[in-house]
Formats: sequence, structure tokens, C-alpha cells
Amino acid sequence: MTTFSFLPFKNLESERLLLRQITDDDVNEVYELRSNPETMKYIPRPLATNHEEALAHIRMINDKIETNEGINWAVTLKGSDKLLGVVGHYRIQWHNFRSEIGYMFLPECHGKGIATEVIKLLIDYGFDEMNMHSLEAVIDPGNIASARVLEKNGFVKEAHILENEYYEGKFIDTVIYSLLKRNRL
Repeated sequence: MTTFSFLPFKNLESERLLLRQITDDDVNEVYELRSNPETMKYIPRPLATNHEEALAHIRMINDKIETNEGINWAVTLKGSDKLLGVVGHYRIQWHNFRSEIGYMFLPECHGKGIATEVIKLLIDYGFDEMNMHSLEAVIDPGNIASARVLEKNGFVKEAHILENEYYEGKFIDTVIYSLLKRNRL
């Protein structure tokens, strides 16, 4: 097991973005993300149907930080507190020095380079702070925009797994992208 801890919580910054801890004050934007069929199109999870479910999601995120199981940040533009997306490290395999990154953004953020900028911060945190050897991202094969963003950040397609998840009465494929520390850009 690792001695690494996500606490105290560390904000991350790029030229135009601040990644901070998600709070209950973000409930409207988390609800907007999790209830929107467009933002959830490639995420096999049920849509949020009310603000209580969004609050429960925020609490689950912060519980995982407390228990060192995962970390998520609220993505904001510097000078604004509005949550634009949620990004983080999930399914961390401390014993294998590998974690999965994940991200989702409000539709207004698509096509503006925000995801590319955020993934660079996730890579740096994963390799430099968490001391990971490799990072992975698991995406829907239809999510071409996500594949492009990962490739821009040096990730390579590692696998296309056929019908490995069952969701809403059908089997779906997943694609795994990965980045080894030695191959980071």
C-alpha cells in the first residue's frame, strides 16, 4: 500500500484554469452535467434526476478523497468559481502504480481546448505527485473527441474490448488508452 494521501487537498493550475475541490455549492452544475443526456452519452451510468442525487455524487467524490480511493477536481476558469467540468483519478491501483483518469465537461466547454489543458494537469499530478508508472483512460469507441484529446496528450490506444460491459439491456465495447511515464510529452 502507498503512503500517499490526497489530503490536504491540492488545487491545480494551468495558464487559464483552476482545478479546486468540489463542494455542495457546485450542486447545480453537477446536476447539469449528470442529468444531461448529451454529456452522459458515453458514460454508462444513470442520469441524475434531481439535485439530491447530484449532492450524493458530490459527497461520494469527497468521501473517496478522504479514504484515498480517488480524487476529483472541479474545473473552473481562473477568476470564476463556476464548475465547468469534473476531472480526476479513479480506479487507482496503488500496487501496480496505475490509475485511470476521467473527465466530463459542460457542453459550453467542448472544442475550446479545456480538456486538453486539464488532461496535462492530470498527467503531471499522476506521475509527479502520485508516482504512477502508467495512466489509462477508458472510453466509448464512439467518443472520437475524447480519443483525439487523449492522443494529443500522448496516450496510445492499448485495447478495444468487445462487449465487456452490460448497460441498459445491451453489451457495449470499451477502448482503453494508456500513457507510460517514460512516454509522457
